[in-house]
Amino acid sequence: MSESKAHSGPLVGMRVLELAQIMAGPTCGMMLADMGADVIKVEKLPGGDDSRGYSEPRVNGVSAPFMILNRNKRGIGLNLKLPQGRDILLRMVRDADVLTENFRRGTLEKLGLGYDVLSKINPGLIYCAVSGYGRDGPYADKAGFDLIAQGFAGLMSITGEPGRPPVKTGNSIADINAGILAASGIMAAYIHKLKTGEGQVVDTSLMEAAIQQTYWHAASYFATGESVGPTGSAHLLTAPYQAFRTQDSWINIGGANQANWERIAEVLGHAEWREDVRFATNSDRMANLEALVALMDAVLQRQSTAHWIAAFDAAGVPAGPVHTIGQALSHPQTLARNMVIDLEHSQAGPTKALGCPIHFSQTPTQVRRPAPVLGQHTRELLREVGYVDADIDGFVAEGVVVDAGG
Repeated sequence: MSESKAHSGPLVGMRVLELAQIMAGPTCGMMLADMGADVIKVEKLPGGDDSRGYSEPRVNGVSAPFMILNRNKRGIGLNLKLPQGRDILLRMVRDADVLTENFRRGTLEKLGLGYDVLSKINPGLIYCAVSGYGRDGPYADKAGFDLIAQGFAGLMSITGEPGRPPVKTGNSIADINAGILAASGIMAAYIHKLKTGEGQVVDTSLMEAAIQQTYWHAASYFATGESVGPTGSAHLLTAPYQAFRTQDSWINIGGANQANWERIAEVLGHAEWREDVRFATNSDRMANLEALVALMDAVLQRQSTAHWIAAFDAAGVPAGPVHTIGQALSHPQTLARNMVIDLEHSQAGPTKALGCPIHFSQTPTQVRRPAPVLGQHTRELLREVGYVDADIDGFVAEGVVVDAGG
């Protein structure tokens, strides 16, 4: 894809300095970049973003995890432990709208790069910090990772099958949701900035991103004082709403209201279930869920998943297959929504990535460039803030920056 094509996204004109690394912060930056922001990935030296070091899987020696989260960004390698490196960042901050970071509280302050310093240089700067537990409270200084956040927030106590050990979700839900929350907060702060010229700190955390996922479970706890446990694929509040085994695989069936339940009973050939005192209302079905699941399983295992999906579709019942990742990413609906895109990386070659899940009718998102190699745009970016080639050559020789742009 051409880098020269003008971006038409809704955030064109926003400039972001991404000091954040690994997953939560880069998820935020990728979303902003897809929507038109000029996201500059400022990677630490030596080594760059820690996800570059994830050894597997790699594509022609390039980290696949790094590539999938850092497309659409320009990249500079910068040593902030050196005075010249800090001076470069301070100069870049002057023209930035946003700076994102996910260090422990106090890390940038010790380098003389905290919000108190940066906001004096640029009063309109939006400073977004994504941390383990937030910037205040008794855990503010603790480090955090997705696994730790999921355990802290109770997610591991409600995931998996009853009677089994605690399980984390298969995806990094706290990391990814923290990135989404950060992007949402930045956009709200950007609207405020456009109205007033005033910047501010946007503060979210993996802990809060994980707790936010517990709405139904929190409602139950607040109402009863009891903490519910895992329910497998079943819903906490309604039934039948879970995965069932078919003749050849698994199917999800969503009987989330009375009308759908009655249609389900019809499709399965047991209209009498609608009047069965065990299943007549949602409360009855929840109270007798084990018996309901056993009866439905016995019927569903007589036919294939494709057969049942066709039957439920015809009846207007929400139902769908339980895909593998590969099946999901190759499905015609996924492809029709441009959720799989092709990119050409200078080292990895042809690669694929996930598309942007937000669609705009007037200001469409675009993916214009693959993830940068470490220091790919260093010279270009330093020229933009007033440095000449002689300065840049000196920085490279002194280890202040790395220049891979040629």
